[in-house]
Amino acid sequence: METRKVQRLGPSTLAMTLPAEWASEHDVEKGDEVSLRMGGKGTLTVMPESVSSEETEAIIHADNLDAQSVERAIVAQYVLGRRVIKIECEEGPLDSEHINAVYQAETQLMGLGVIEETPESISIRCSVDAEDFTLDNLLERLERTGSTMRGEAIKALAHGNPDLAQRALNRERQANKIFVLLLRLIFTSYQNPNLARAVGLDDGFPLIGYRSIAKNLELTADNAEDIADIVLETGGDGLNVDSATMRKIREMNELVDEITAVAVEAAVERDYGQSIEVRRLFHEISDVEAEILSGLPEMENEDLLEIREVLVSLQQTAQYAMRNAEIAANLALNEESEHTSIS
Repeated sequence: METRKVQRLGPSTLAMTLPAEWASEHDVEKGDEVSLRMGGKGTLTVMPESVSSEETEAIIHADNLDAQSVERAIVAQYVLGRRVIKIECEEGPLDSEHINAVYQAETQLMGLGVIEETPESISIRCSVDAEDFTLDNLLERLERTGSTMRGEAIKALAHGNPDLAQRALNRERQANKIFVLLLRLIFTSYQNPNLARAVGLDDGFPLIGYRSIAKNLELTADNAEDIADIVLETGGDGLNVDSATMRKIREMNELVDEITAVAVEAAVERDYGQSIEVRRLFHEISDVEAEILSGLPEMENEDLLEIREVLVSLQQTAQYAMRNAEIAANLALNEESEHTSIS
């Protein structure tokens, strides 16, 4: 760590020199303006004017990349906060596979659209602004999307309804869009602390925790997808169980809905009490699961495996909620509250 000596320039003015290497790297010269951001725990962030510019552009050279690699590169540049992404070939026109990859990526990402296209290149631009969303709101939206998918999948199981299962699967694309947008806002807020306030944070401290919460919520959507797949794999017959067992499974799902929602609420509200409630609900879910398994009659192995797959997906979702509650507890206990005094 490099230290700097603070000097007095006047009756009420203190000054500190900027490192020459940093100034050179960011093209900061005498007379330029820099931005100052006061954060928590006594931090002061100095940012060059260039950091405030969001019109960053990345060029993806597609000559030596296959279509899948091009698509992944576009998603990565989107997450990294690029405003304009250009895909080009230096030796001849873009292959049709590359062009399809660009349009495939466009359908996966929120606010992305083609602005220019030639035989040799395609430029796409992201119209999303950080001020359009808050991280808390997007976390809640992702949680609700996963909960809706899970509810539709369980209902499809109960009624043997493949159309409802397919509806749940179709929502996965929206869940992924929200997840990747969350990543974009998290990365750009980390790179430019000025944006942290725009997305609803007083400082950048929670960003690492939010990244983990977002991933856990994305995985819960995958769990809901697994349940919907069971309906389609059985040809729409659903689970071969009696009504009492199905009622218990739906009861377990309702508890899972509650625990995932409370865990996210604990994080966005910085509520330690809510994180404790998540732990209580988790034990209740485990009790319901054990009750379901102990009450099952003799049945074919294939039917038993399908039931266990559903219960495992619900249990995994509850475990992801527990992880989110642990992150919420860390965020809550970093602040003064009825539970904690910090000096």
